[in-house]
Amino acid sequence: MSDFDSNPFADPDLNNPFKDPSVTQVTRNVPPGLDEYNPFSDSRTPPPGNVKMPNVPNTQPAIMKPTEEAPAYTQIAKEHALAQAELLKRQEELERKAAELDRREREMQNLSQHGRKNNWPPLPGNFPVGPCFYQDFSVDIPVEFQKTVKIMYYLWMFHAVTLFLNIFGCLAWFCVDPTRGVDFGLSILWFSLFTPCSFVCWYRPLYGAFRSDSSFRFFVFFFVYICQFAVHVLQAAGFHNWGNCGWISSLTGLNQSIPVGIMMIIIAALFTASAVISLVMFKKVHGLYRTTGASFEKAQQEFATGVMSNKTVQTAAANAASTAATSAAQSAFKGNQI
Repeated sequence: MSDFDSNPFADPDLNNPFKDPSVTQVTRNVPPGLDEYNPFSDSRTPPPGNVKMPNVPNTQPAIMKPTEEAPAYTQIAKEHALAQAELLKRQEELERKAAELDRREREMQNLSQHGRKNNWPPLPGNFPVGPCFYQDFSVDIPVEFQKTVKIMYYLWMFHAVTLFLNIFGCLAWFCVDPTRGVDFGLSILWFSLFTPCSFVCWYRPLYGAFRSDSSFRFFVFFFVYICQFAVHVLQAAGFHNWGNCGWISSLTGLNQSIPVGIMMIIIAALFTASAVISLVMFKKVHGLYRTTGASFEKAQQEFATGVMSNKTVQTAAANAASTAATSAAQSAFKGNQI
């Protein structure tokens, strides 16, 4: 019915909202190409026209920096590693000592079965005189004392070599000064006397003291070694007509001949070194002696036990007792007859 009521002569766009002048004006001013832009498309091309995209700052994601202080668990791990390393070190040391004790035990068993053969001095088999002593640091001396005993052995050898060189020094001095024949003769005597006596009188007691933990041997060593130190001092001094190329004799020989004086000064320096090293080692041995628990009372007991266990002393005591008993019996018999 509406079609019949409408005015056929009216304007058809009169009631059309899209034909409004304001709308049509806006649609005419749209930038070119804007109607072709689809924001929902996958294309990454910028929109057409003069549309500018906003500038996006180039920023990096935030990165957390570690703190300077190490976490607590890192310090605990380090302490645990140090403790483990210390335990491994102690275990290796214990294993080494156990192997050393095992080796010494096997050597002692072999020695008990086959006997101890003297091996010092190391002489050839065809030599008319055989070795006089048995010496083996790894068998006789405990591990903690082996280094000290070896140093004392090398010190004895050093002094023996110095005495041997002293003979040549005195001989050179005798060549430039014929009045020094006494010194040359005494130098030979000192080498022949002090070399074996020092080995027997203080080195072997020291060796036996550390081997058997003997208080008596320690006291013998201390007494003789003090005398040996006094000899070192006198030899380093080098008094005239004493047979030593000490400092006094060296200066005298230097005035007579420079080469001979230099040779004697070197020997005097060796005597001085012997005296200094002897003093240092005396203090070290005395410190070790105090840690072993030795004492003068033990030395007396060892001396009494050793004397009474000696077969020669026992035989002499038995003979003296029998003689005394016989004399007492004879005197008693004579008294009864009277």
